Amino acid sequence: MPPRDDHESGMKPFTRKATVIWLGTHQRGKGAITTPSGVLKKTSYGFGPHLKPGRSTNPPELIAAAHAGSFSMALAYELGHAGYSPAQIDTTATVTMEEVAAGWTMTQIHLDVIATVPTAAEGDFIDAALRAKSSCPISRLLGANISMCAKLTRHAAPAGASPQPSAGSFQASVKSKQKGKARMSLNIRP
Repeated sequence: MPPRDDHESGMKPFTRKATVIWLGTHQRGKGAITTPSGVLKKTSYGFGPHLKPGRSTNPPELIAAAHAGSFSMALAYELGHAGYSPAQIDTTATVTMEEVAAGWTMTQIHLDVIATVPTAAEGDFIDAALRAKSSCPISRLLGANISMCAKLTRHAAPAGASPQPSAGSFQASVKSKQKGKARMSLNIRP
């Protein structure tokens, strides 16, 4: 397959920004995040795992959201480039934060992906998922270990339900580290 060239799409470089106001100390402070799009408008955020659901967020959750969204778009692109039209891609990114000598660090991100692609061949799906993981802008930005479990389904789920892997589903797990070293394990389930 020829190398990917986004310049063919006519897209030009662009920037996006967010504004944060932080009040107080690291442990007891609180902040508000705003984006020009208005999606986040003085949205409360703070430190640590003990946040009130529906009322605030934190940087790891925002990174997880950005990674899940970016990976899903990258997978849709790769599947389309391979000649397939995904009906639905569900991605959950799980960020692990650990306190290490240098301070709190994002050490692991795991992507759980279920893609409904009615006509996709398993091998083509595996290739597309691996290409999406390496071409995803957020994956490339982050220095954490990124692992992935990707499952292909052939039928769309009923409205409001998550698709379940079909009997012929498979799982691809990929772990990559900074500096280009990668390990891959692939589990195909008949």
